[in-house]
Amino acid sequence: MLNYRSADTLFRRASGTVACVSVLALTAIVLFLLAQGLPIFKDVPIGDFLFTTDWYPTDEPPVFGLGAMIVGSFAAAVLTAVIAVPLGVLTAAALHCAVPAWAARILKPVIELMAALPSVVIGFIGMVIVAPWLQETFNLPTGLNLFNAGLMLAFMCIPTIASISEDALRNVPGALREASLALGATRWETLCRVELRWAMGGIGTSVMLGLSRAIGETMVVLMVAGGAGIIPESIFDPVRPMTAGIAAEMAEAAVGGEHYHALYAAGLLLFLITFAFNLAAWYFTRRLSLRSA
Repeated sequence: MLNYRSADTLFRRASGTVACVSVLALTAIVLFLLAQGLPIFKDVPIGDFLFTTDWYPTDEPPVFGLGAMIVGSFAAAVLTAVIAVPLGVLTAAALHCAVPAWAARILKPVIELMAALPSVVIGFIGMVIVAPWLQETFNLPTGLNLFNAGLMLAFMCIPTIASISEDALRNVPGALREASLALGATRWETLCRVELRWAMGGIGTSVMLGLSRAIGETMVVLMVAGGAGIIPESIFDPVRPMTAGIAAEMAEAAVGGEHYHALYAAGLLLFLITFAFNLAAWYFTRRLSLRSA
């Protein structure tokens, strides 16, 4: 029978092994993306690839300009953040202090279950319900556009943001809340000036996790963004984010060809953007946590 020291050693070794496997897997993914994506730059200057907007992989010679898809990805992410962050945090605040305890115990699991909805179901809702409504309400040529994509991505992000933010608010020390109320602050003032500030680190983490999912989402934007490789001039223009472009064209690209390498280069860029976003979000979340401590 294992004693406590042997069990502790076994646990540390198992944990270290799992951590090493995770790091090796991530390293292998990065190396594979580099090996498959960098060859495109032998034929296409990196500046043209990143900053031009013409993407015609079947022309002779083929043209690979990722600029419109990069702008589409950022536009979808920004619109998602504008919609999802306020609604997610407000939902968390409502669950924390505005909704009766018995109702919060019911609503919290329901919200968490919404986070598990398959993305294809959300995309189907956007195509069948939201797109016709947008087209008729705003007299648009098509309801498959940037705004539809932002709405559906926000619908995916809000449960994650709301659930984790509510957990962060619930973990605020009761002494802080009681001290604020004892000094004459209202419940709303206590929430805004004490609890939200103290929980800002957890709220920042929830936003990071929610928007990371939105940036890397494929199926929803493939179904509802419109698929037009143009730079949008309004939120009602169709767009084609990088994830949608990769998913739509990878099956048609000949292995080892320019089109194939260009799509992997787009995947490499998407990986770098997501990594940079997570790193920046982690840094600012840490700063907020230290400031509110």
